This record gives sequence, C-alpha cells and structure tokens, in this order.
Amino acid sequence: MGILSEAHICQCFSRLATQKRNSLVIINGARQKTGQQLVDSVLSLARGLLQLGLRNGDVVAISAFNSDWYLEWILAVAFIGGIVAPLNYRWSFEEARMAMVTIRPKMLVTDESCYYWHSAAQGAAIPSLRWHVSLSSPSLDIINKYNMLTAEMLVEQSVIYGSMNYSFAPEGAVIICFTSGTTGRPKGVVISHTALIVQSLAKVAIVGYSEDDVYLHTAPLCHIGGLSSAMAMLMVGACHAFIPKFEATLALEAIEQHHVTSLITVPAMMADLISSVGLKRIQKGCGSVKKILNGGGGLSDNLIKDATRLFPRAKLLSAYGMTETCSSLTFTTLFEPMLEASGTSLQMLATTSSSPVKARGVCVGKPAPHVEIKICVDGSYNVGRILTRGPHVMLRYWDQIPEKASNSVEETWLDTGDIGFIDDHGNLWLVGRTNGRIKSGGENIYPEEVEAVLIQHPGILSSVVVGIPDPRLTELVVSCIRLRENWQWSDDSFKYSVPSNELFLSSTILRLHCREKNLTGYALLNF
Repeated sequence: MGILSEAHICQCFSRLATQKRNSLVIINGARQKTGQQLVDSVLSLARGLLQLGLRNGDVVAISAFNSDWYLEWILAVAFIGGIVAPLNYRWSFEEARMAMVTIRPKMLVTDESCYYWHSAAQGAAIPSLRWHVSLSSPSLDIINKYNMLTAEMLVEQSVIYGSMNYSFAPEGAVIICFTSGTTGRPKGVVISHTALIVQSLAKVAIVGYSEDDVYLHTAPLCHIGGLSSAMAMLMVGACHAFIPKFEATLALEAIEQHHVTSLITVPAMMADLISSVGLKRIQKGCGSVKKILNGGGGLSDNLIKDATRLFPRAKLLSAYGMTETCSSLTFTTLFEPMLEASGTSLQMLATTSSSPVKARGVCVGKPAPHVEIKICVDGSYNVGRILTRGPHVMLRYWDQIPEKASNSVEETWLDTGDIGFIDDHGNLWLVGRTNGRIKSGGENIYPEEVEAVLIQHPGILSSVVVGIPDPRLTELVVSCIRLRENWQWSDDSFKYSVPSNELFLSSTILRLHCREKNLTGYALLNF
C-alpha cells in the first residue's frame, strides 16, 4: 500500500493548517498550540524519527499520561508509516514486557509514569528495542541513568529537506491496541487507518462533534475509546484539553476553566463526577457541556438522572463496542435536552420500546452507519451470537499470520463474543457473553441480564454477577454490589418492614426487587 488516496489519520493536517491555522486546538496547562503549530510540531518530530533510523512498519511502544505530546507522537509515528502500540501505564513491567515481546517494538517512549521500565528493559529482556525515549523533559540525571533520548534531541537534530508525504505501514496498519483481557491475557489488536477514519465519521454523524467543540481527554490514549474520540476531534478540527489522567476534581476544574463542551465517560467516571460535586449543588461551569458519550457499560437509571442534573445542557449517549471493532458499534441516546425542553421527560422515554433496560437484557441502540450486525441464532429463539463486519473491524491480532487474515472483513464476520437479539425497531439488545454464561440447575444464566436488573434499584451503584461452584446446582449465582452513598447493608431480613425512608438493603429486599422486575426464579442471587 502507498496510494495517497487511501485513508490516513494524518489527512486531518490539511484542515488544521488552513481552517484552524490560527485557532487554538491544544490546551495542556499553560502550553497552548494553534492548528499550524500542532502540525509543525508533528512534522518536526517525524523528521527526527526518520533521521534517527525509524522505518516503515516499525513498531513504537508508548506508555504515558495523556498530553498533547502523546498525541503528537501518535501522529508523527503514523506519518512516517510506523505503527504505534499504546501501553497501559498502570501495567506492571512484567505485563508490559510480555506485550512488547509479542509486538517487538524498535522504540519505547515513556514519561515519568514509567521511567523505570527503561532500566528493566535493558539487555535481553526485550531484544527488539533499539531506542529509549522520554516523552517529557526529564533531568540530565534521568537521561544518563536510563540512556535515554528526548523529543527535543530528535527535533533539534532533524534537518528540513523538501516536502514530506505521509506513508503507510503494511496492510494500512497504524495502531496496536491491547484488549482489556476479559477473555484472558490481553491481545494486540491491529487497527487500520481506515477503521479509525470510519469510526471518526460515525462519531461525528451521531454524537455531533464539530470544530466548535472543546474536548476534554478523560479516557487514556492507550484505550480504544480515548484513541477513536481523539481522532474524531482531530478530523473536525476541535480543541483538545488535556488532564494527565482522570480524576473527578481535575476534570471538573478543567470543564469550568476551558468551557469544555464534550467528553467521554464510563459508568465509574460518571459516578465519581457526581459524587465529587454532590447532588445538593450544581457545579459551576458544567452548563458548557453539550455532548457526553458513555461506554464501557450501561448507566443505571439513577446515574442517568443524576448526570442530567449535573450536565443539564448535555446530550447524553451510550455506545456499545469493543477494541476489535475500533470502538463503537451501536449508539443510543439516553437524554436529549431538546426533548426535555419540549416536555418529553425521562419517564416518558422509559416507557417506549427504546427503554434501555428490559428483563431480557440491555438495549444498546442502533448500529452506526458503516456497521453491519447480524445474529447467529442458536435454537428456536431469536437470541444468538452477535456478529459484525465492515471497515471498522480490526485487521487481525498481531500474532496472527497476515495472509490468513487479509480477507477477513470481506469474507467472514467477527464474532463479538456477546449474546443478544435485534428487536422490531432495529435496536440491538445485549443478553450476555458466550464465555460468561453461568450454568445453574440446568439453566443458562447471563450475568449481564441479572446486573441490568440489579442496577435499577435506587440503592445500587454497580454490580458484578459471577457463578461459583455448587455441588447441587453446578454453579450458584452470586452478586457483588456497590452501594450508593448513604445506603447501608443489613443481613437482617426483618428490617424490610422498617419505614421506607431508611436507606438500607438486605438479601431479602433485593430478591424481592428481582422478582418484581420479572427476573427468572433460577437466576435469583446470593449476596
């Protein structure tokens, strides 16, 4: 590959250098950059990497906190036809070492969060490594201790010679993004330029991202959600506001200071934001937020209501997807301020066919425009394995032979590992995961189905349902729950009869709640 008409994430440079030439597109503390300054920084780094000896198809591993420098490294490596492998800074070195042995990077780039990796990676630990680079500006002692280069060194040594064109790695690969490891040890998922571009277009079309947005980087750039949203914002020429990592107080301060209009969350992030503010007061400045995209699990009804109080002007959406599909497959709108203003309340929406929770599963909305989804039905019911295909699907896993994966998008469907069905309105419903199924008393129970019922209780913030061995039933259904603030747990079932204004839960109360929500009897839990 090498034809410049193919999709490439650096094609956004033309827009940034013209329409956003003098407009602010980067805010990282006191460091700010216009569109032209961002492009110039990336191209200077790309020249330095070429002159150092990095070549087409080489892998660069990066582990760091979020920053504009991190984003520039992703773009610079992609520009010269390299492949970026973002690693989780929360990993131990042994976890990082296993990943790097698999992907064989030529360069390791870190900031202060992972400097010690360089010492541990010396010698035979990771034979492929040739260069160790600091993303930030460490002291001379650190540079000498770990025998590191810096970005400043690379840029200072670069020589401008003629114009530069972006290049492509083999297969059009650009990112190796590691899965979360829910099905075992994390795998390196090879993502193409095309997948990132079509995913960006989907987010622009459905969420409504635009050049007027100020996007707060709440998700780490090592995660496919953070990466894909960053690419969408680059495409439209929006302004990027950075905090090193998500902390509720930091995020709220940034929202107020920079008049943030857009961010992404997972349920735990949203819960932390709400808890940090407190429900008795509305955070000053949150009215600037117009778009929130939630992923990584559904929001409970109570979280949705609290979120709309904290962000009253924000359209709240939720997405379902996975690393192997370059983030989002489907989207659903949980709250729309325009509907609220017209008198359509959350309660009214909850009674429609698009209600996010039913006894059979969780509604995750309709597919994005470029996404094909079908159900591989198992048995006489319309429930089965969820399959997808399209340009959003990964090229392959890194250790998979390319020749065997080259036609996967055209000829086969990717099995998401999830179980679900599509209703008469075209909405996808999740019932569970194929590998998470609990076999209890001869019946199949999907943890997600039970969790969806539990989080409807006003006292529960989140829950995890698992199966444990049982000599009679094969597996016993057990739930670990996290109570909302001010709620208490009691093992005394008689307390169910105390006044309703006391905030407590017990096994008896939750079993009754599950029955009222029509959860099948054999799925009732132990707590």
